Parts: sequence; C-alpha cells; structure tokens
Amino acid sequence: MRKEMLVYVVKRLIMCFITVVVVITATFFLMNAVPGGPFLSEKAASQQILDALNAKYGLDQPLIVQYWNYLKGALIFDFGPSLKQKGFDVIDIINDGFKTSLPIGLIAGILALAFGTFLGSLAAVKHNKVADRIIMIFSTASVAFPSFIIASVLLYVFCTALGWLPANGITTNGDYRGYILPIVTLSLYPTAYITRLTRSSTLDVLNSDYIRTAKAKGVSKNKILFKHALRNSLTPVITYAGPMFASIITGSLVVEQIYSIPGLGRIFIKSITGRDYPLIMGSTIFLTVIVILLILVCDILYKVANPRVELE
Repeated sequence: MRKEMLVYVVKRLIMCFITVVVVITATFFLMNAVPGGPFLSEKAASQQILDALNAKYGLDQPLIVQYWNYLKGALIFDFGPSLKQKGFDVIDIINDGFKTSLPIGLIAGILALAFGTFLGSLAAVKHNKVADRIIMIFSTASVAFPSFIIASVLLYVFCTALGWLPANGITTNGDYRGYILPIVTLSLYPTAYITRLTRSSTLDVLNSDYIRTAKAKGVSKNKILFKHALRNSLTPVITYAGPMFASIITGSLVVEQIYSIPGLGRIFIKSITGRDYPLIMGSTIFLTVIVILLILVCDILYKVANPRVELE
C-alpha cells in the first residue's frame, strides 16, 4: 500500500508541475495580448522615457525571450520587480498579503468544516424534523446572500449600530477584534455548502444496505453515525475542502475590500487597476500552486477516509 501511495504521489506531482507550467505559459501570453501596456498611464512621459522603462524591465526584448526568462524565474517563485510599487519584488508583496490572508482564511475554513459537518450530520439524523428544517433554512439563506451583502450588514450591526467591534478593519495596534467579522463572513458560505453536502451524503449512507444490517444487529446509533456513516459520507466534503481552503486563504476580493484588510485579495485588485502585470501574473500563479497542492492533499485524504477508494 505504501508503494502504491508513493507511486501515486510522484505521478501527481509530475502532473502538478506540468499544470503549473501550462498556467504560467497561458498567463504570460494572455497578459501580453491585453491591449496597451503597463506604462500606458504615464501620459506625460516622452517616448524616450517609455523606451528606457521598457528596456529596464526587459519589455523591449522579443516575446519568446521574455517568456523564457519569466518561466525560469516563475518556477522558483521569482516574479521580478513590481512595475508600480518601486523597490519591491512581486514575491515580497505577495508574501506580505498572504501573511494577513492566511490566518483569516485558515480559521474560517476550519470553522466551516467543523460547523458544516456537525450541522449536516445533525440535519441528516433529524431528517424532516424541526432541527433539519431550521438548519436547511440557515444554509439556504447563507448560500443565497452574496458575501458583500452579509459583510455590509455585519459591519453596520456590530460596528456602527452596536459599536462592539472596530470598523477600521485589521490594524497593527494588536486589537484582534478586527479579525472577527472577516472570519465570520468568509466562513458562512462554506459552512452552509458543507452542511448541505454532509446532509445529502449522510442520508445516502444511512439508507444503504450495510447500515440497515448494522441496525438490525443492534449496533448503537452513535456508533453507526460516527464509525460508519459519517466517515463514508466525508468524500464530497473532502472534494470541496481543497478549493475552499485555497480560495479563502489567498484572500477574498470583496471581503478584504469591505473590511479594509491588506491581504492578497486586495493586492490583486490594486494590481489590476494599476496594470501591474508582474504582480497580476505572480498572484495568479501563486494561487494556482496553492489550489493544485491542496487538491493533491485532498485526493490523498480520500484513501484515508475511505480505504475502498482506488488510487489511479
């Protein structure tokens, strides 16, 4: 089994590397196909100054040369300097934003998994009862409302109306209350989605033949739920967990903008509005790598959660 797992992981890592190269290539050529240039806003600059800027950043070289140089650097996370934030490398800007987005997204993801799995299991056990209906109403509402509406309502209620939490977002003065609303906002949608996934898959498992056999043999309800049903119903949750964590730990564009969080999502917005091409490409590649690695981890967890899953 260990050899089979090792072979599988090696194969997947090779596929991950190929995928990253494809994403780097596509991102590079798509960005170069965008009309205009990174110095388009320099209206007052003369052509001589624009030529000097292009030469400084290697933009005057043939496109294939630019691509090869960028590919070599991107594979070691060297995305070059930012075109708009003078004196800063792209990877340093990404790291600064990621340090802020990571703890918020990580806590939000863990809370979503914990509460979503619990509420989904409870709804399945209490199927068609009051608890099930209340949980389904909550999950449906959380999925239906966009994150910017939820964030705006929470900001008004807890910051403006009640004054319990700071309205100026996350600051450097050590007030960790600024993390509460962003974490709650980020965790609501995945909690609701995981709740629905867990409820649906748990109901399918509870209605299967081997669960009926266990009930007929007198196995306790708790043992049936936690040892048999819940473990076998986690596969769709694991499938969703990888992209979910990748999405929220790399920053939410809307949530970070509303709560004034200097995370990766807000940096990405500024890079687009400022036409900072290296920062746009670097952020895209960084997110891609995280998504690929987390999906690989989730695929491996399939085998842990359900030994009957065959590795291919």
